[in-house]
Amino acid sequence: MNMKKYISFLAVLAFMFSLTSCNDMLDLDNDGHITMKGVFSDRNNTMGYLNSCYSYRNGMGLDIASLTDEAVDSRSLNAGSNYQYWYNIGLTMDNFQSYSFDGQPWTRFYDGVRKCNVFLANIPTATAFGTDTEKAGWKAQAYVLRAFYYLELFKRYGQIPLATNDFGTNYDYSKAKKAKVGDVVRQILADCDSALKVKEADDGFSWNIRDNQNGVMTRAVAYAVKSEAILFAVSPLFNDGTYTWKDALNITKEALYQCLTNGYSLWTVVSPNAQNAYASYFLATPYDKRNTDKETIYAIDGQQSVWSWFGLPTNDGAQEAGICPSQELVDSYEMSNGQAPVLGYSDVEHLHPIINQSSGYDPENPYANRDPRFYASVYYDGALRNLDQPDGRKVQTYEGGAEGIDRSSVTHTQTGYYLRKFNDYRSSKYSNYDGYNRIFRLAELYMNFAEAAYEAGDPDTKVNIGGGMSLSARDAVDAIRERAGMPDLPSGLSKSDFEKRYRNERRIEFAFEGKRYFDARRWKTLDNFKVITGMDIKMNGNAPVYKRFNFDDRVTTTDKYLLYPLERSEVTKMFNFTGQDWQNPGWK
Repeated sequence: MNMKKYISFLAVLAFMFSLTSCNDMLDLDNDGHITMKGVFSDRNNTMGYLNSCYSYRNGMGLDIASLTDEAVDSRSLNAGSNYQYWYNIGLTMDNFQSYSFDGQPWTRFYDGVRKCNVFLANIPTATAFGTDTEKAGWKAQAYVLRAFYYLELFKRYGQIPLATNDFGTNYDYSKAKKAKVGDVVRQILADCDSALKVKEADDGFSWNIRDNQNGVMTRAVAYAVKSEAILFAVSPLFNDGTYTWKDALNITKEALYQCLTNGYSLWTVVSPNAQNAYASYFLATPYDKRNTDKETIYAIDGQQSVWSWFGLPTNDGAQEAGICPSQELVDSYEMSNGQAPVLGYSDVEHLHPIINQSSGYDPENPYANRDPRFYASVYYDGALRNLDQPDGRKVQTYEGGAEGIDRSSVTHTQTGYYLRKFNDYRSSKYSNYDGYNRIFRLAELYMNFAEAAYEAGDPDTKVNIGGGMSLSARDAVDAIRERAGMPDLPSGLSKSDFEKRYRNERRIEFAFEGKRYFDARRWKTLDNFKVITGMDIKMNGNAPVYKRFNFDDRVTTTDKYLLYPLERSEVTKMFNFTGQDWQNPGWK
């Protein structure tokens, strides 16, 4: 027997032959069980199979922030914890899956790819009752879903094998190979374009979702996937010369234009339970079919429970403090006048900040007059806990305070700060009012366009994005800042100065949303994650005395950690069958 022909992608590439749960029966002969032919001759079964293609999506949990310079997790001091491996023990190809917070993305996403391939192969000849428009819409969903899975694989592993057809048991896997970055991105873009060629229709492939369609792929998702894929393709980590920043500009501007002209807009509503529009957005449900939330493009995560798992120890029923914002993140929030409070650090331990004297920053009153997004995202010493009680209790992170640093308790901060983003102050074990994370939102499309525009040209040149609409890179960033209540960026910035402002803006706007984890990798700036500090506060009478302290120096900041490793078993098998070492650099 030729073993090259009888090994499944579950063991090799995770292109699985078997289906999951009850779908295991679908490939069997007609012995009383439903066959594949039977699936695609019945409307409910066809839709059920399409629904099963969605089973492999995942969001990026809030925990991922603790693996960046955004935060430290309160469990980080626990011996043998995930954080110990990331902070100071180190990861190997053998333990990465156990400590990555990301499960088994190789297997999961390729399993999703395989399911989409089966669906796309069968839907053209399906005899299931349904209109041509409806069937075309189903096919478009599968195309975008496959593109999404490939995007998630690409972001983590770089060069990956491509498959657009189902694999039978006689396929010779010795022919399998990693595709070039350009080919991977080309496939992602092609899948999205195939979907977008489908005529828009409410009962087909639409901009909108109908009742009971939360999480369904739409035309907006297709454009968002294209926008993110091309941005990664031309970033330093992945750029192999296939695509240019001009290509990225053309794709990101189209994505932004299409969404803007089809009813998407930045959230600007201020609710009574939030400090500002930015805070309100993350407390609102993303599943209202764009009745109010016109910014969200795609969301699959359920309601957060910040009050319990990332909350204050004084919350009734609090389990953990969870991700505790870092001093580096706090320093990155500008003053309300648009100036940076801290220009850098004069020492490698980040204990001595270089104060921007013209900004108005006062080291003895460090939380005054900051970017409104700071107050929406971080609980700091003196922060108002309950917004409906302006003279009520303030958060106490000083030594001896109710929420002070306690290295012996997972319910207390390790840095002097707590997460506020996604948290509604009214939440408790009796009622959860906390908000939702998003995978794609319009703000990201603005920022993706801005990055492509300044890289392809300069920050201030207007670009015709379509329909007579023109934006510069600075205009796009300013749209985000305007919603936040921040002044416009100054004109005439050099490309390098604008890049610093842009990257900081992205850091602030998407704090705790999982974007920074991948941004630092595509930019190859992991060294920013090495030093993490916090703020120790002692009271001298009624006056707080602020002192920065170094929390930890992390080892997972070298180029080795830019890409995920393949598991040893996969590497060994692929070497045996192809003669090639598939492992990513550094993971030996």
